[in-house]
Amino acid sequence: MDIDDLLGEHPSIPIGVAALAVLYWLGCRLCGRRPTRGQVGWFTAALAVILYTHTELDEFADNRIFFMHMLQHLVQAFVIPPMLLMGTPDWMLRPWVLSRAVKPVARIFTNPVVAFFLFSAVFVTAHFPPIFDRMCRDENFHIFLHLCFMTTGVLLWWPILSPLAELPRLSYPAQILYVFLLMIPMTAVAAPITLATHVIYPWYLEGPHGWGIKPMEDQILGGLLMWIGQGTYLMAVMTIIFYRWSRSEERNEPTDVAALPRPPLRVLRPRPRT
Repeated sequence: MDIDDLLGEHPSIPIGVAALAVLYWLGCRLCGRRPTRGQVGWFTAALAVILYTHTELDEFADNRIFFMHMLQHLVQAFVIPPMLLMGTPDWMLRPWVLSRAVKPVARIFTNPVVAFFLFSAVFVTAHFPPIFDRMCRDENFHIFLHLCFMTTGVLLWWPILSPLAELPRLSYPAQILYVFLLMIPMTAVAAPITLATHVIYPWYLEGPHGWGIKPMEDQILGGLLMWIGQGTYLMAVMTIIFYRWSRSEERNEPTDVAALPRPPLRVLRPRPRT
């Protein structure tokens, strides 16, 4: 896809990506500081993934390939948000997230329980057949749902990757439990799709199906991607968290005082008087 096709078919995507890049640059200028190379790399990669996911990947999905729609949703919820959080320095967020107007709202929506249930509600509801079918037919609604996935995705990952000490991350054991519990709503979406005996989204039956695969086979592949693919991904995340936990325990392991060598005891005798 060349630049003319990109601007013609998806004008909001490059505009949105450019706006995020400008906001990032302005944040650096206003704060008078520079992010680390790693942060710049993560943020740049996030913009590249956003651009690809909503152009090339979206083109595959629009060819009535359900598998690609599911891949797109997983990237929007589980790949882009962590990359954005890892790429944004704390000093860039602190002035406005902790402002008097925003801080009370930020505390509510970054609360792990609120973030978990808000994301789960959006993701599960979006895959109800009437909602999903409308998304396939209404481009504006399609864009709205994709923004919802990424926004609630940032909230979902905040308790694990928060850049701000004032809105802190969960402890490592709580992070593992948090990610493990996330498999419940994801399974609630994936299982009915994978185990259905018929095509549950009518839009995929109304025209030629990309790649020459049958709609039912495509639906099973998409359900398995969401069920097994996201499960494998979340297991990898839990492994990384456990590794970081063990490393932190090693660094903070208290010294066993009883095992330290003790100096020999000296008996102090009174000095004779002269």
